[in-house]
Amino acid sequence: MRPNFALRRTRPIHVIVATTMLAVPASAVALTTSAAAPGAAPETQPTDAQSPLKLEVSPRRIRFGHNVTVTGATPAADAGRTLWLDAATTRHSGWRTVASTQIGRDGRFRLTAPLRESGFVKVLDAATGSVAPAADAIPIAGPGGVASSAAEPVLVGAQLSVRSHSSEVLDGQAIDVRGTLLPGIAGRSVRLQGRSGHRWNELASARTGPRGGFHVHFVPGDQGGAGSPAGSQALRLLFPGDRANVRSWRRIGQITVLHQSIASWYNDAGSTASGFHATFGVANRTLPFGTRVMFRYRTRTVTAVVDDRGPFVSGRDWDLNQNTAAALGFSGVGTVWSTM
Repeated sequence: MRPNFALRRTRPIHVIVATTMLAVPASAVALTTSAAAPGAAPETQPTDAQSPLKLEVSPRRIRFGHNVTVTGATPAADAGRTLWLDAATTRHSGWRTVASTQIGRDGRFRLTAPLRESGFVKVLDAATGSVAPAADAIPIAGPGGVASSAAEPVLVGAQLSVRSHSSEVLDGQAIDVRGTLLPGIAGRSVRLQGRSGHRWNELASARTGPRGGFHVHFVPGDQGGAGSPAGSQALRLLFPGDRANVRSWRRIGQITVLHQSIASWYNDAGSTASGFHATFGVANRTLPFGTRVMFRYRTRTVTAVVDDRGPFVSGRDWDLNQNTAAALGFSGVGTVWSTM
């Protein structure tokens, strides 16, 4: 009886031990699988060659013919490989190589090149890259190669080449401004503008010829209003922009337009309506006291200050004081040119 009882007690112990021994390998397998995940085979994880090469482009907007700089970094293992900088006016056509360099020991690279038109730039591995349009959509790289970058936009301004144009012109006298807009493309708009207060007003415009040459012809007083600027004003040429280049402008000096008017002269030895005597003074019925007006009579020019009211004779615009009249060599009543 005793042996049978002993057997019945030991049987559960054997089962427990067996179950435990079976459970250990299963746990070990689970741990092994979990530990192996971070070190999975390379084909299951992204590689540098599968990701676009990231670039730093500076500046994003440049003047015509100025350099754009493209920098970036690759793994140090790529040191010594040659990279191309390609440029195009659209994402999908006309790519051309504009610069090349080798990757440094630390994996970094830098490329610079001047650009003439707005468009896009990208970087390719010279050994494995392609200038085909598909390279924009799918980064490519051969064994051990560097992935191509995505196309990055760059804006380029046009260049206005023109001589400064500062002068005094008489009302009705033509102003001719000639120059070149680069790159030389026919049919582009060039506008001559004058600054009045805080605004630029269009005075005249022209179109470029086959090589970018232009000739803007402007006659003050032809159309009145904006066509007849009074006094001095700054001038600039404006290119409004198109597909090839962004909006650009250049200041070219200033003009002083003189209008014909009738003047007389007087001696202001007595009091003046303003309460002060300007050395070179002039009387006018409406202009604010202190207004400066330039006069030309024959070959002489003087700038006078409004310090009195008058003349009170119909048909006359100015009464020049004795000093102003003497400086101009003016006497009696006659025609003068003035900026007001």
